[in-house]
Amino acid sequence: MIYFDNAATTKVDERVLDTYITVSKNYIGNPNSIHKLGFESKKLMNAATKQVADLLNVLEDEVIFTSSSSESNNLAIKGVLNAYPNRKKIILTTILEHPSITNTLNSLDVEVINLKLDNNYHIDINDLKEKLKLDPILVSIHHVNSELGIIEDIDTIGKIIKEESKAIFHVDGTQSLTKIDVNLKYVDLFSASSHKFNGLKGIAILIKKEKINLSPIINGGDSQTIYRAGTPALPLIVSFSKALRLALEEQSKAYLKVKEINNYLRDKLSKIDSVTINSKIDASPYILNFSIKGIKPETMIHKLEAKDVYLSTKTACSSKEDYSKSIYLLTKDKEISKTSLRLSLSKDSTMEEAKEFIKILKDNL
Repeated sequence: MIYFDNAATTKVDERVLDTYITVSKNYIGNPNSIHKLGFESKKLMNAATKQVADLLNVLEDEVIFTSSSSESNNLAIKGVLNAYPNRKKIILTTILEHPSITNTLNSLDVEVINLKLDNNYHIDINDLKEKLKLDPILVSIHHVNSELGIIEDIDTIGKIIKEESKAIFHVDGTQSLTKIDVNLKYVDLFSASSHKFNGLKGIAILIKKEKINLSPIINGGDSQTIYRAGTPALPLIVSFSKALRLALEEQSKAYLKVKEINNYLRDKLSKIDSVTINSKIDASPYILNFSIKGIKPETMIHKLEAKDVYLSTKTACSSKEDYSKSIYLLTKDKEISKTSLRLSLSKDSTMEEAKEFIKILKDNL
């Protein structure tokens, strides 16, 4: 099998799965129970939370565990709006955000303003400075775009936001954490999910800096944090910590490996007449988006699937659309946007798989 759909989800690391099973078997107490078993579970939960905080250079109280990046993004946006009812309901974002951002914003009674992008699809800094004068309550953007792999300079953007406005800065880091360097110095809220870096599904984080107010969107009794009710999912929390530690330890080596594979794929795909590469050269090497002229992406997906090769048409959470809105808005080319495919790599990807993929793809054109 050749699995090139890692931006949707990665294979679970066996070491992480072993941790999940061990904790599930040996720590049965609710961390909020006052008996011995509860105390032991809470001690382990606190240790896992501290490890996550230390790895990301934040405070323990700034770590909120959630079920997914989609929940984290919802909590960030709705939580801020509810916590600051007297602020202008203006939110700055881009046309390239994940559906968990765009659909959430579209469901709310807020003014959404899209920031201009330059020729490389990066946020126009001058436009950002100008729109910050509108006094937005929130700026919500991705670190790495899930469809094209565009990398935004969150350090520069965050510094400008802090210097020139009172806006809260939310970053969706789902496709960046453990793949490229992440600096949260100027970031107020940061979302990420375990299953994007060989962890388990069902566990994610929202980092909330201590000076930021946030209203919960799930209310109830005691939990890991006051910002999200519900019995803490201890095996998932500990496995998240394990997955994050392992992935960060292996990040540099994995990046070089993935970059080499990406370069090979770019070179070979660029020599196929019917192929247009949509991802810019400075995009994350983990994501490579391309279009094949005259072939519906669903047709190619199923042809490749028959050969046990797997990639996606675009962001998995928006795969029902018959074309990529993001690519169309950027290229203004309906043909390219209707035929786009997303190939996404992980630390488990190999050059041998890449070479076999190119051979299979050519055989099916």
